[in-house]
Amino acid sequence: MPILSVLIIFLITIFTVGVLSIGLRNRHGQKKKPGARAGDRESVIKGANKKLAINPKDPVALESLADLYYFEGEYKKALKTYQLLLNQPGITPAMDDGHLHFRYGLSAMQCQSWTEAHKGLMMARIRRPNAFEVNANLGKLEFMRKKYDRTIVYLKKALILQPDHTDSLKYLGRSFYKLKRYSKAVDYLNQAVSARPDDTESMYALARCQYEISQPNIALRLFQNLHSDPTWGPNAALYSGTIYAKNQVWGKAIADYKTGLNHEKIDDEIQKELQYRLAEAFNKAKHINQALAVLNELYNSSPDYKDVRSQIKRYRELNSNQNLQIYLLASNDEFIALCKKIAQVLFPKSTVVVDNLEIKGTEFVDMLTAVRGINSEDVVFFRFIRTEGMVGDLFVRDFHAHVQELRADRAYCISGGTFTPESLHFAEARPIDLFEKMDLLRILKSIDPSDVGILS
Repeated sequence: MPILSVLIIFLITIFTVGVLSIGLRNRHGQKKKPGARAGDRESVIKGANKKLAINPKDPVALESLADLYYFEGEYKKALKTYQLLLNQPGITPAMDDGHLHFRYGLSAMQCQSWTEAHKGLMMARIRRPNAFEVNANLGKLEFMRKKYDRTIVYLKKALILQPDHTDSLKYLGRSFYKLKRYSKAVDYLNQAVSARPDDTESMYALARCQYEISQPNIALRLFQNLHSDPTWGPNAALYSGTIYAKNQVWGKAIADYKTGLNHEKIDDEIQKELQYRLAEAFNKAKHINQALAVLNELYNSSPDYKDVRSQIKRYRELNSNQNLQIYLLASNDEFIALCKKIAQVLFPKSTVVVDNLEIKGTEFVDMLTAVRGINSEDVVFFRFIRTEGMVGDLFVRDFHAHVQELRADRAYCISGGTFTPESLHFAEARPIDLFEKMDLLRILKSIDPSDVGILS
């Protein structure tokens, strides 16, 4: 009999432990999976209300209600209920394993209550520092709060635990982008865009990163993919047009700027910049009338934007002076033909023979000549600068050094812009003459454009 009694007690104990284990597993399953909740909505509410009628602070009842609201997406109700629950002193250690703070934090995030969300998720992380979901959501939250350095810390931890998590890749890449750490952002944003090609905000950030790290071809392809996007299209068109402008592909730059301006919804500052750059592209493409039309439109809406007033004056001057257009905008062949005419105007009673020409891209042309008069022959060196900006003394010093190397008798440095006071002072005591824009205009007035070549 004693042996039988012991055996019966042993079997009863095993059965009891098994039932309790199943109950605990089911309870934790209810916390993590909405489909695992026992009973329907009405029974959960009824059971919770019954317990709360006896004890308004009953933690089990509050938890069941909070979970119900959470899984139904009633985040404001869930937030308030979790808050009531977490304020109770009677929460057992088994209940307070971090998941309550986690759901409290997520509910607060959904309500955009960033302070409460941070409080909840930080408490969850204290209890579960290596939990993927806690780190991933905390990183996302810090991104929403614009705490990008903190975002990086949490999301790096999350990606160690789950390397292909798209949201973590996205927010980590965007954080590096916001911090202007473009090289680091590229890899994460590449992975995020590959996983979600419809994530246009990440694609734009990736394009900007490629642009900033001097990968214009990759950036151009990405920007062009975004041209039709209603949100990022205008910005993308501005940057793709800028890439073409830097390469002096003016036709494509014009097309892209127009694409940006054709969007129905466009940020006011982006619209102004697109108009400003479109006018300059028209100018470079020798469409002065169209450049003026765009600038006038910009002036009517924003008369104080950048130097729009002076640009209108400049384009009007260009539009009325074909020789000035040739000097500043024409091809090198037309420009050189005009330079030869200018040299002849400066020496009207002599024959000017060009001995050597050196073209420095679109910046300036050096021309070494022999000027032959009736009883003399001088070596005269010309530098024609194709700019409307200020020319500094370093440039003039370089010009003077070149004059000395060539042993020129006289030298003329002619600019479409102006010289700085330092440049003018340097030239005073040296055998070089500096001609600014006003001097150039007087010379150009005496030259017939038909003798130079008409702009196409």
